[in-house]
Amino acid sequence: QLQLVESGGGLVQPGGSLRLSCSASGLPGEDYFIAWFRQAPGKDQEGVSCISSSDGRTWYADAVRGRFTTSRDNAKNTWYLEIDNVKPEDTANYSCAAGGGAPRCSEATYAYWGQGTQVTVSS
Repeated sequence: QLQLVESGGGLVQPGGSLRLSCSASGLPGEDYFIAWFRQAPGKDQEGVSCISSSDGRTWYADAVRGRFTTSRDNAKNTWYLEIDNVKPEDTANYSCAAGGGAPRCSEATYAYWGQGTQVTVSS
C-alpha cells in the first residue's frame, strides 16, 4: 500500500526559507509523478509543483516559480519542496501526492495523498 508522509512544516518568518519533505513507501515501480499542493484557509487547494520520478522534469505554478524548488532523492524515496523568500501568502497546509496517467506531471491524476504539513509565515 502506497503511503506518503510529509514533514518540515512550521512557523517561519517572512523572507526565510524552509524545506518540506515527502517520504513514500509502497511506490509502484519507477514511473510516476510526485506533486505538491497547498490549501490556505478559506481558499481552494492549488497545485504548486510536481516532478517526474523517471526523468526529474519539474513544473511550477506561476505564483511560486523562482522561489520554490522541487527535488528528489530516489534512493531514499523522498521528495523535497524548498521554499525560499517565504511570504505571508505561502501560509497553507502543504500536501504531497503521487499519481500518473498523463505525459506531464502537471496534467496527472493524483490518487495517493499524504496527511499534510502546516506552514505558517509570520513575524
